[in-house]
Amino acid sequence: MFKVNIVAVGKVKEKYFEQGIAEYSKRMSRFCEFNIIECKEQSLEDIPESVALERESEEIIKKLRGFIVVMAIEGEKLSSEKLSKLLISAKDSVGEITFVIGSSCGISDLVKRRADKLISFSDMTFPHTLFRLMLCEQVYRGFMIAGGGKYHK
Repeated sequence: MFKVNIVAVGKVKEKYFEQGIAEYSKRMSRFCEFNIIECKEQSLEDIPESVALERESEEIIKKLRGFIVVMAIEGEKLSSEKLSKLLISAKDSVGEITFVIGSSCGISDLVKRRADKLISFSDMTFPHTLFRLMLCEQVYRGFMIAGGGKYHK
């Protein structure tokens, strides 16, 4: 079965975001094996941001599998239809795709260089837990588009 992973730095603290993510996870179960893999967010109290990013990147890199898509503001902006095509291409070629969401510090250049593709949803900045929910929704939408479903309209 096709595997879709989201590697994200930090935990979701808000119950309403957890509920939304759980709902999309349940919906996606008919299309893929869906996993969210959380990495520890580094505290900036005792270390500089550059050290925090380096530590986070070490943990992220250990969890990368399949076709790697890093979410980065400088990445390519895709329509939902193009994201759907990317999902199907990864499914057909490698059988697994991993999306990476960095921390509030961003994401290191080391992780970006490991990516097969950089994607941006917007030039705007979103809270990371909200963005995780948005990514889940768009992946689900991508499956619905690929299957000819009406959800995307």
